Amino acid sequence: MSMNVSSSGSDEPMCDVNTTPLIDVMLVLLVMLIVTLPIQTHAVKLDMPIPNKNTNPPPPAEIIDIEIDFDGTVVWNGTPIDMVTLDASFRREAAKEPQPELHLRPNRRAKYDVVANVMASAQRAHMVKMGFTNVAEFAD
Repeated sequence: MSMNVSSSGSDEPMCDVNTTPLIDVMLVLLVMLIVTLPIQTHAVKLDMPIPNKNTNPPPPAEIIDIEIDFDGTVVWNGTPIDMVTLDASFRREAAKEPQPELHLRPNRRAKYDVVANVMASAQRAHMVKMGFTNVAEFAD
């Protein structure tokens, strides 16, 4: 830093640019760049397994279609079934390996209670593959 000291005693204003704030801003930006630069270069190294070309895909799972009508009738693959038989069927199917998939298709006017009871029965029997199909009819 330099200072201009004049002995002339003139009352003229000083017209030099004050560069101290500019240098401060430049130093702050330089420190921010130094701090954030290593973060951008971090990488996660993953050891991916080598694909085995001899692996056969698993056989497709059996599909069980369960329809629930508006009056509460439960239909198992086209055959009407009561709740006691439904529980026994779920237990029998849960023991299979691989476990079959449940495709639930409730009628849009079916009571929620019946649908929830069917789902709870499947869950009690430890059925893990369950989903709703043909839900496009519910969209309005």
